[in-house]
Amino acid sequence: MRDLILGISSYYHDSAAALVADGVPIAAAQEERFSRRRHDSGFPAHAVRYCLGEAGADLDAVSAIAYYEDPRLKFSRVMATFAGAAPFGFASFRDVFPTWPSWKLRIARTVERRLADLDMGRVPEIVIRRHHESHAASAFFPSPYESAAVLCVDGVGEWATTTIWHGQGERLESIAELRFPHSLGMLYSAFTYFCGFKVDSGEYKLMGLAPYGRPRYAAQIREKLIDVKPDGSFRLDLRYFDYLRGQVMTGRAFERLFGGPRRVPEGPLTEREFDLAASVQQVTEDVMVLLARTARRLTGESRLCLAGGVALNCVANGVVARDEGLDELWAQPAAGDAGGALGAALAVAVDRGATRTHLGQGRDAMSGSLLGPAFDDDEVGAFLDGAGVPYTRLDPDALVRRVAAELADGRIVGWHQGRMEFGPRALGARSILGDPRDSAMQSTMNLKIKFRESFRPFAPSVLAADAKDYFELGQESPYMLLVADVAPAQRVAADGEGATGLDLLRVRRSTIPAVTHVDSSARVQTVTEDANPVFHRLLKAFKEATGCPVLVNTSFNVRGEPIVNTPLQAYACFMRTDIDLLVIGGFVLDKADQPPWREKDDWRSEIPPD
Repeated sequence: MRDLILGISSYYHDSAAALVADGVPIAAAQEERFSRRRHDSGFPAHAVRYCLGEAGADLDAVSAIAYYEDPRLKFSRVMATFAGAAPFGFASFRDVFPTWPSWKLRIARTVERRLADLDMGRVPEIVIRRHHESHAASAFFPSPYESAAVLCVDGVGEWATTTIWHGQGERLESIAELRFPHSLGMLYSAFTYFCGFKVDSGEYKLMGLAPYGRPRYAAQIREKLIDVKPDGSFRLDLRYFDYLRGQVMTGRAFERLFGGPRRVPEGPLTEREFDLAASVQQVTEDVMVLLARTARRLTGESRLCLAGGVALNCVANGVVARDEGLDELWAQPAAGDAGGALGAALAVAVDRGATRTHLGQGRDAMSGSLLGPAFDDDEVGAFLDGAGVPYTRLDPDALVRRVAAELADGRIVGWHQGRMEFGPRALGARSILGDPRDSAMQSTMNLKIKFRESFRPFAPSVLAADAKDYFELGQESPYMLLVADVAPAQRVAADGEGATGLDLLRVRRSTIPAVTHVDSSARVQTVTEDANPVFHRLLKAFKEATGCPVLVNTSFNVRGEPIVNTPLQAYACFMRTDIDLLVIGGFVLDKADQPPWREKDDWRSEIPPD
């Protein structure tokens, strides 16, 4: 009989549930994919139902619930922060404090009550794990390494903001820790806020903005904001930050340091924002390299596992991966708080005797991070027939040949196949695809499909066997968490001498311009047949049709909405954008054949009740 552990993360941002059977992840999903509320922080009731349903189980079959952080430790940090900031921050204290004694401190009871409300059986024992322990477990236990150094960096958990661990077999030992309020994640979020983006979701925009600028503020950041030691440990000068005193990240001292007020959200981007982004990105990369070296030195390991929100900074990950002395890097694909649900479940499973059975098989235990819901062709066909929309049904070989030909002809494809990804990246299950050779594809997809800022780069998916011909990668990158330069053989002479800022977008730099950022880099996903056979088959068909083994791959959603989950959500996104072709399972839908879109048929009708 399988030993099932259900992990839960909730009540901050990106709530999720994950189910582990005998130490192996078998299902995981963020609540936002069901509720359709981006970064949903509520209790992940729909994700829990999905995970249990995927296993054909109810709560009676689960031996323990693992919660991803310790509320009592977190409360001590919250109260100490308010006390230290007094009398400032009273308004924030007044808003936040009542939630703690009413239910947050008694999180086990809260979770027990919400699980009981699902009416899916008896609620088992609830086990509390610490936030960074959950991150570390999510990074090491599913990794392909028998032993490794583990580095976790985020904004803050209970108290920890940066931790180093040593993973060996089924053991995970805490080695070193930095504590709040000194936080690399908070530093990066402060610049995210100051540049006019939303904290806890806009950091990837700041990362994408950085190559447009020059790091002319980097010395100022090191001199005034963060004191970095040779081992990567650091302290922030808290006089420049407001997150201890209220609900904003920066104030007047920060404004004086950087020449004026923060950018108004959605306002014009100026040279200052480009250069601030480049500067804090450079400082973040430098600190991460130093921390990674210290982790390797303290553990004696040459391999590194990463988790925590800062581990989603794939540019910094790429710099760390290229550092001399590091053999290989593995980052948890759901590196943020959603992955804490999985890490907590894995930590409890290992404590109860689970072993890492995937070791020695040359792969990790994440199943390509394809741990979410799937819809078979019978379900898809029933939906399409019920909606009365025209389609063509094709066998697998004919399907990829047709889609490859459409992509080669410049058409944009919505691709909905198999199990949904767990984590923030689209990995070929819920993706929008395009031809990377098309110079106009980047702006077309940003403005007409994604409805998002024009400066945002797109990522390439490439056949793993061909990756070194196109990118300067020293290892596989299955989860799109490493940035690498485009290979010299694919570069072309740039024709935009003197271009600056957003004008850099118009400069062609390579044979695959739609996925080449303005600094000639790319956020790469390498695709193998084992991890995703259907997507691998499509990439092979596109290579056979064009000679190019690369596709543009971006998440199947529009700005402000979560990635699509169901066929109805995919169809709604298809009809509300300029996507040309929708492929769900074995079904192909051409936009030209579709009846007029009626908003009442939108995906919002599919939101399940709370």
